[in-house]
Amino acid sequence: MALVYENMPSRDLKLKGIARVENFKSPRSNKPVANQFKITMQNGLEVFQSYDSIIVLKDKKNDEIYLDKDHWNYSQTTSRYRKIYLNEDTKTTFKKIKEKVYILEDLN
Repeated sequence: MALVYENMPSRDLKLKGIARVENFKSPRSNKPVANQFKITMQNGLEVFQSYDSIIVLKDKKNDEIYLDKDHWNYSQTTSRYRKIYLNEDTKTTFKKIKEKVYILEDLN
């Protein structure tokens, strides 16, 4: 069941724990990287966002991974952090798209 604002337990708890946003950390310095985010939602969704674009959406409940059809391989920076997020190189990602393990969608 999706998280719906109206179905949350009480007014005081409506916004607590809906989402957690974390900056990716630099592999070299371990410091937060600007504009690269991992967003964990209470409803089982996890998002990798680069700048203002959603790049990857993981639906952990249904074990599905969606990539934005236009932005998943947009730039070197986006690709660098997508590789970290998915824990695989671009060649493997291409293969999984071809094999329909990953679903290409318009996420933006």
